[in-house]
Amino acid sequence: MAARSSATPASATAPTLSFDAPAATRRLLREARIGALATLDAEGGPYASLVQVATLPDGTPILLLSTLARHTRNILADSRVSLLIDERRSGDELQGARAGLMGCAVRLSEADEIEMARRRFLARHPDAAMFVGFADFAFYRVEVTSAHLVAGFGRITDVSRDDLILDTSDAAEMLAAEESAVAHMNEDHRDAITLYALHLIGTGPGDWRMIGIDPAGCDLMSGTEVRRLDFPRRATTARAMREILVELATKARGAPVDSSQ
Repeated sequence: MAARSSATPASATAPTLSFDAPAATRRLLREARIGALATLDAEGGPYASLVQVATLPDGTPILLLSTLARHTRNILADSRVSLLIDERRSGDELQGARAGLMGCAVRLSEADEIEMARRRFLARHPDAAMFVGFADFAFYRVEVTSAHLVAGFGRITDVSRDDLILDTSDAAEMLAAEESAVAHMNEDHRDAITLYALHLIGTGPGDWRMIGIDPAGCDLMSGTEVRRLDFPRRATTARAMREILVELATKARGAPVDSSQ
């Protein structure tokens, strides 16, 4: 039905009361690795290309782009973009949720932001390590102004920037500790990460590792699959982050075992 939903009356596409559209859109963004980037070419026409996607701690999408690419030349002339992300389900792709993010692409210029983008992008795309240092490549953030979510019949709606991008202004301490916390979890607590994935997210078995933490949750990855684990409450300090990770591990260890896995 999702493939025909665009033809339904506007009143029929209002989100159902039990559906949390902002949360669904945030999850799509946090779990995305690939997106379709639409830019405007020199004649003002649309141009679409596939790009690798990661996120900054606040959920802002980041892209690693080369000035040799047509989409980058387009952005340098007109920064307006749209980025389409989806669930990447096998089978009928139109049955999965997808979201079009609207905004402007801006090249990162601050050294600390570039370093954070580099670390988080390479955690999600380790294959990019071979060219991330090339002179023609740079990181860009997509400054999202709004999103349009299509998640099935009755689940088509717009999502505002404020409902999508996380305010991290009060979380400097937690963000400063993120890199070491991720390394510690991957080096010393891979068993806990696996339990997070199996019992709190509901994935199948895999070589799960942690690739990022932010005040609202953490991102796990196995192979090319990324899954989001939301925190039960906001973490703005290193201590609060550690307490939540321990709490989640305890909860996961006490979860019923699924014999089908």
